[in-house]
Amino acid sequence: MNIIISCEHGGNKIPKCYLPLFKNKKILLNSHRGWDPGALALANKITQDLSAPLYYSTTSRLLIDLNRSLHHPKLFSEFSKTVDDTTRQKIIDTIYIPYRTRITEHIKKFKSATTPTMHLSIHSFTSSLGGIERSADIGLLYDPTRQSEKNFCKKLQKSLKQAFPHLIVRCNYPYRGNANGLTTSLRRQFNGRDYSGIEIEINQKHIIANNKAWLMIKKKLGNLILDNVK
Repeated sequence: MNIIISCEHGGNKIPKCYLPLFKNKKILLNSHRGWDPGALALANKITQDLSAPLYYSTTSRLLIDLNRSLHHPKLFSEFSKTVDDTTRQKIIDTIYIPYRTRITEHIKKFKSATTPTMHLSIHSFTSSLGGIERSADIGLLYDPTRQSEKNFCKKLQKSLKQAFPHLIVRCNYPYRGNANGLTTSLRRQFNGRDYSGIEIEINQKHIIANNKAWLMIKKKLGNLILDNVK
């Protein structure tokens, strides 16, 4: 199996030419709205453990969200959607399309060799949203209609619970696995024999605290994934 890792929200950088759009917005850029803290560090560790290629972006989702489709109303934030049509298209052409194209072409290459791809998209989520606490430490997102994705996530969930009995591991939480996103888009291009898209979400409360749970997740998650794809 061909395994690839991606991290769409790995940083909160803004290209110099767009910095005026985010004047006095440093606190917001550093918040969960600007990026997924810890996601790229985890993606890098999993990449090493699995000897798999990593595709990532360190451009803030507040400029353009690489995990949204082009028609999604939140593709651009309230700061970047104010630009003119030409500038908006330039952002799409120089940041969004190249990122997605690299991943798509990688999958196509292995499809032509009849090798299925497992795509692991690494994210983190804020522990509280809209005043509601999220009741999970780790989330595994998949499309319920794709049996291969469901089987893998159920097996990985069991392994994670055994490795981290004190943590809550939930499937399709805190988001639906078939909601608008990169994996959903790729499923439209590749059938279940050629492609499995899994999103792995880590609660940011562990990352921000840099606690034992976060250190152990980083240390063990890659090998647990490997054990379940053999």
